[in-house]
Amino acid sequence: MVAAGYIKTYRSNAVLTASPGQLVLMLYDGALKAMAIAREALEQPDEGDPRRIEIINHQLQKAQNIIAELQSGLNFNAGGDLSKTLFSLYDYHNRRLMEANLRKQVAPVIEVEGLVRELRNAWAEMLMKQEGTPSSGEGMRVVA
Repeated sequence: MVAAGYIKTYRSNAVLTASPGQLVLMLYDGALKAMAIAREALEQPDEGDPRRIEIINHQLQKAQNIIAELQSGLNFNAGGDLSKTLFSLYDYHNRRLMEANLRKQVAPVIEVEGLVRELRNAWAEMLMKQEGTPSSGEGMRVVA
């Protein structure tokens, strides 16, 4: 498919030209998307898609990897107490997602989605104040 190639190129260019702040926003969006897919699969009946467990596992691990990337990018020298707090919060997110994956429970995913959405929206608001509204509204879309 030709369109798939264009989409891949567009995404690659978006990452390469994004500011560090926009990259963090993209990570939050990626984690939220992975958790939404996992949540939908968890809410399906067991006799639904035979790949359901595989989808849940893959998407929750993807979200955990993204959160680990956010955690590893914290600057404790510049961030001080905020960095320490975010480190602990990201650790909590990962533990809850691991629990959701092991027990195949939707409640921890819903909880972490809400917490990550709050961080994402606060980050987007900070970027809008710091950088002004970007020319492409997609990167700054606030998730409700």
